[in-house]
Amino acid sequence: MMWSVNVFACLAALIIISLSHWVYRWRNPKCNGKLFPGSMGLPFIGETIQLILPSQSIDIPAFVKKRMAKYGKIFRTNLVGKPVIMSCDAEFNHYVLNQEGKSVELWYMDSFAKIFHRDGGSMSVGIIHKYLRSIVLSHFGNETLREKLVIKLEAMVKQNLHSWSTQSSVDVKAEATKMLFDFTMGQLFGYDPTKSSENLSKRFTNFMQGLFSIPFNIPGTSFHKCMKNQKVVLDMIRSTLKERRVSPEKRRGDFLDDIMDDMKTHSFLTEDFIVHFIFAVTMASFEANSSALVSAIKFLTENPLVVKELKEEHEAILESRENADSGITWTEYKSMTFTSNVINETLRLANVSPGMLRRATKDVEYNGYTIPAGWTIFIVPSAVNLNPDTYEDPLKFNPWRWKELKSNVTLKNYIIFGGGGRPCTGAEFTKVSMAIFLHILVTKYSWKFIKGGTIVRNPILGFRDGLHIKLSEKSVKEMPSH
Repeated sequence: MMWSVNVFACLAALIIISLSHWVYRWRNPKCNGKLFPGSMGLPFIGETIQLILPSQSIDIPAFVKKRMAKYGKIFRTNLVGKPVIMSCDAEFNHYVLNQEGKSVELWYMDSFAKIFHRDGGSMSVGIIHKYLRSIVLSHFGNETLREKLVIKLEAMVKQNLHSWSTQSSVDVKAEATKMLFDFTMGQLFGYDPTKSSENLSKRFTNFMQGLFSIPFNIPGTSFHKCMKNQKVVLDMIRSTLKERRVSPEKRRGDFLDDIMDDMKTHSFLTEDFIVHFIFAVTMASFEANSSALVSAIKFLTENPLVVKELKEEHEAILESRENADSGITWTEYKSMTFTSNVINETLRLANVSPGMLRRATKDVEYNGYTIPAGWTIFIVPSAVNLNPDTYEDPLKFNPWRWKELKSNVTLKNYIIFGGGGRPCTGAEFTKVSMAIFLHILVTKYSWKFIKGGTIVRNPILGFRDGLHIKLSEKSVKEMPSH
């Protein structure tokens, strides 16, 4: 009997020692140098739950602010079981973004990797990235914007704003999301919402809400719902691709047709790759743009002096035209100085992305600390964009501040459209679409706030209960004279 007790006690002691050693190793990961300070959180899930807790503020997420105060601007943590370095430091961010292809590579957390059916590094292969960047720019870059898309964007905005004005009130977030989703999908592969039985923009919105959840694909979880919504959209894109491949007469000369033609010369352009890439381009485009538009309306509603100066700029454009009914020109867009300041300030405050991800491909040394190979580097844009050392009263919507800010200051302290060797190919598209929207909004319409508008980060920026306004078309007497 005594012998059995002793064996049990020994086994229990061994288990406790093993667990203690394992927990110690979890909290103190291996490193060929000195790790940045921080906490690795709970085994398996790290500090994921703390990160995704919603906060009703436009400020830097509470998760980040708390750890910045305790550990400094660069700290370690663990998210969904992966060791992570989070950076709120402008100099380090600039350094990392310029190390891509040297000591770091583009990376996705498990949620992204599983959703897009690839490992984090595959998209960073030089030839693939160069091709993808080229084809996106050919359809959404400056030349295409100037020659084709400005006209289409203006027509889209006019049609949608007129429709909004006929309703007693509209949820701008829902309507802007649908407007930009339908337009983007239309440009990519001819999507026509009037011929679809599915509300794909709603599917996409639901997909985005589950994107930063813990990646457990179990019925009932946010990630499982995310995957189901993604499948519906992917199936529709795949169906269109297959249809065009067997029926050449249905080709439209659009993005999908161009990338299909290139399947003959680029072996990586498989059917599955194209479907997921179109999905990724749509995700990168419409959600950020719709959130930016809603944020702009929220900030304008709260700042009538900004609206006043914005109206003056756009009414001056109308008055200078020979033909008052002619469309917006590229020259007019480039002349919208104050509008550009409004857009910059909106994107600074309401950047939708919670972070930019890279992975260390080898040990990275910085200021006496070491980031081990394989660790994820999570750059936090809001921590830089809302830094009081760069922006006085950083939570205040103040477009006039951009008259004084110099490019050498914003180079490292304004992270909106990526950075380093991978700036966002849709940057100008975002700015143009916002400028056109604001031009038509302030010259042809007035609006009043109804309800909603509370900003929520969880960790993607969104709006609790949307933003509801009543939009009214101006009478002829209210229009600027020419």
